[in-house]
Amino acid sequence: MDPIFKRVVLKLSGEALAGNEGRGIDSSTIKLIATQIKEIQKLGVEVAIVVGGGNFWRGVSAKEMDRTTSDHMGMLGTVMNALALQDALEKMDVITRVQSAIDMKQVAEPYIRRRAIRHLEKGRVVIFAAGSGNPYFSTDTAAALRAAEIEAEVILVAKKGVDGVYDSDPKLNDNAKKFDSLKYIDILNLGLGIMDSTATSLCMDNNIPLIVFGIDEPNNILEVVVGKKIGTHVKED
Repeated sequence: MDPIFKRVVLKLSGEALAGNEGRGIDSSTIKLIATQIKEIQKLGVEVAIVVGGGNFWRGVSAKEMDRTTSDHMGMLGTVMNALALQDALEKMDVITRVQSAIDMKQVAEPYIRRRAIRHLEKGRVVIFAAGSGNPYFSTDTAAALRAAEIEAEVILVAKKGVDGVYDSDPKLNDNAKKFDSLKYIDILNLGLGIMDSTATSLCMDNNIPLIVFGIDEPNNILEVVVGKKIGTHVKED
């Protein structure tokens, strides 16, 4: 199997690492994800990962707390997820670096664009933690920003519990329609919950394709990278 991409950003939600528990980190789930990452890395794909933190804390939902404080707590959740994923990958002999957008040099490198690119060129997996380092911006926006900065060819948006983008919630509506392809403007106009509007606009402005797919099925990450038509593809044309 030959990959169709050379450099990718894999966007993992915190919930994707929690398995069926919905909270915290599920060791068997993170091992399965790490196995897939190792498989695509063995094909020669340069893999950068952006992790969310919703399995620990979701800053925007803390209504009675100062938003900046709450968002910083969410960033710490992403660092915990990044370290757990790094540990799982390195136990499989995959050399991995965690780069944090907020300074915590005892546990992670600071985010430096040129260093991140160099790690990728050397075949190391790079995990970007702490979002963009700024409150009021989601890890979706961080994924779009990092993809633009490192010149990734695509963002692979791995979703928990859904296999693509639908016009309504398929868990609530049996007649929900799945989209095979979309344009960025469709996401904004239809209010589809793939990424927030800031992230979508950033992808649109920089023409960064998205592939939205389910992570529950084994080998989906590998199948997307080798060109199998699964999930929903988002691009300008």
